[in-house]
Amino acid sequence: MALLDPLFGSAAMDEVFTDATRLQRMLDFEAALARTEAACGVIPVAAAQAIASKCKANLLDVGALATATALSLNPAIPLVKQLTALVAKDDAEAARFVHWGATSQDVNDSGLVLQIRQVFDLLEADLASLCDSLIQLAQKYRSTPIAGRTLMQHALPTTFGVKVAGWLDAMNRHRERLQQTRKRALVLQFGGAVGTLAALKEKGMQVAQALAKELQLELPVTPWHAHRDRVAEVAVTLGLCVGTLGKIARDISLHMQTEIAEIFEPAAEGRGGSSTMPHKRNPVTAGVVLSAATRVPGLVSTMLSAMTQEDERGLGNWHAEWETLPQIFRLTGGALHQMAAIVPHLEIDTARMRRNLDATHGLIFTEGVGMALGAHIGKSAAHTLVESASKQARESGKHLREVLAQTKAVTEHLKAADLDKLFAPEDYLGAAEEFTDRVIAASRSKK
Repeated sequence: MALLDPLFGSAAMDEVFTDATRLQRMLDFEAALARTEAACGVIPVAAAQAIASKCKANLLDVGALATATALSLNPAIPLVKQLTALVAKDDAEAARFVHWGATSQDVNDSGLVLQIRQVFDLLEADLASLCDSLIQLAQKYRSTPIAGRTLMQHALPTTFGVKVAGWLDAMNRHRERLQQTRKRALVLQFGGAVGTLAALKEKGMQVAQALAKELQLELPVTPWHAHRDRVAEVAVTLGLCVGTLGKIARDISLHMQTEIAEIFEPAAEGRGGSSTMPHKRNPVTAGVVLSAATRVPGLVSTMLSAMTQEDERGLGNWHAEWETLPQIFRLTGGALHQMAAIVPHLEIDTARMRRNLDATHGLIFTEGVGMALGAHIGKSAAHTLVESASKQARESGKHLREVLAQTKAVTEHLKAADLDKLFAPEDYLGAAEEFTDRVIAASRSKK
């Protein structure tokens, strides 16, 4: 679906999951296998050189390979046949040693791990870029008042800085998760037919250790053919990340609404327009990210469902991973890349934030008033009094401060100066600025 690829993916991420790259990573495994087996004295050095020289994806007939895959249920089988034929054209003796002692799942899974390593590098770069931009945004708007909203309604004053700090804090956790997942996921898969390396006899572990070193992967304590927790963890880690990206996108799109108009995606020619309404400025990136956040959880569920595999090789459940995990990577990577691109250029209307704080004519300050009165008459009595005053303000259209100033039970305890202070948002931000500073400091310490 090339028409939609630029919308939901990113060029760098898409390149990792082309047929050519997938096949090349599988061939990288085959070349490394031949070299390490030669080094371990399992196959002739000349044979390893001949095999490695043909491990180039552009030498394969991809169309024929795809047709054969539909018959064999496994792309590694026709790949090995084509590679063997290519080697045999120049060296029939060397062709005998192609794929020596390995099984098709070793090729598929280790090739996938090599792709995952490429993708992790891309994700980590975009995560770092996004977090750097969020640090700057949180710092700049550390003390900027904005209406806090709970259950879609005005609640209390907060700061835009601490809202951004919440986004940043979550993205920092995703960076940590990705680093931890990377350690567990980037491991070699090499076990032979049923995970015992029986075909290599006493050389099995020596070859496995050398192969892991050659591919710069960790050597697991045992092959993991039918134990899919590693790839499932990758999917879950990405699912969590795209969920937070979706939360950020939801916030941006809500605040970009005409009636709120506090935060805007950057404007550009042809961006966010309408085919019929010239005035429209739609949240394009938010839409893409929310689409990914909607689609990825179902794909993660597929990866979790695929974990229940039979004995030493799964039937159908292993195969269900092949298109699912790349889709998760593409959607998450595309969403992350687009979010990292727009955050530095978000347009923030602080004047509108200030005006919106008074949209309820002072009702947003009821908690502070209630706490101040409660110190004199008790919390319950204060709550009842402020609730009654709020109702009166709504029905009369008056500002809550005006109603309170005309209420004797209030003015007996709170003077005009006290009320002025209670209706100043800067004086009811609690620890918002401190929380923002804490997140920024923690973020900078991770660099």
